[in-house]
Amino acid sequence: MRHRQNQHENDEHEEELHEQAEADGISQLPDDEELVITRVERTKSREARYRISFGIYSITVLEDVMIKYRLTRGSTFMKKDLEAILIADERQRTYVQSLRFLEFKQRTRHELRQKLKQKEFATSSIEEVLDRLEQEKLIDDDLFAKEWTRQRMEGQRKGKLWIRQELRQKGIANELIAEVLDDVSAEAELDTALTAGRKKWKQVRGDVQEKKRKTFAYLMRRGFSIDMVRRVVNRLIEEDGAEDLEDDEALLWD
Repeated sequence: MRHRQNQHENDEHEEELHEQAEADGISQLPDDEELVITRVERTKSREARYRISFGIYSITVLEDVMIKYRLTRGSTFMKKDLEAILIADERQRTYVQSLRFLEFKQRTRHELRQKLKQKEFATSSIEEVLDRLEQEKLIDDDLFAKEWTRQRMEGQRKGKLWIRQELRQKGIANELIAEVLDDVSAEAELDTALTAGRKKWKQVRGDVQEKKRKTFAYLMRRGFSIDMVRRVVNRLIEEDGAEDLEDDEALLWD
């Protein structure tokens, strides 16, 4: 089993060396001479890639690209044609890798761009592919921001400040963040804060003062505004049913 794994890794490394040599060698192709395809063979790469040979020269492309440009034995191409084909292959490879990333989870345009940069795809190819994915609705920052906000509020009981920071980290535009969060009513966020606050309040052992202190800090950490946290804690103090509310007036905020 280990031997097979090592052989597989060696085969992949060999293919990478071939492809690098081809990328470096494309500039060595004659400019004004027809190049005839002498051989077409499947590579050992995990991708469906084919090596297209022109005598001593060769390039590798995805199967889709090979079919699209009719890279069959006996066909002739000029160097400028092959350069355009390699650009198209780079773009298609970028697209295919993007789909793989999106299989695992939805991502923002910024997140996907960063992942593709780590794979060292050309910047021009990345931007073209991101535009294509947006047109196909496979990435949609607007929908992502709305769903992220809903999930964070309903599923994790987080406040707008927390959500705003997360969306910024994911590269969502500030204008879109503001628009999405403005759609969340104060009542909806208050309900979320109350749900989170009640749970924490019940967990804290001690007197009202201790419950107030720990619940206040807990809600602040979860990204609720200080004014909203005050409203929630005031409500919880009242709901606590203290024996003498007048004695607890000092714990309430106006």
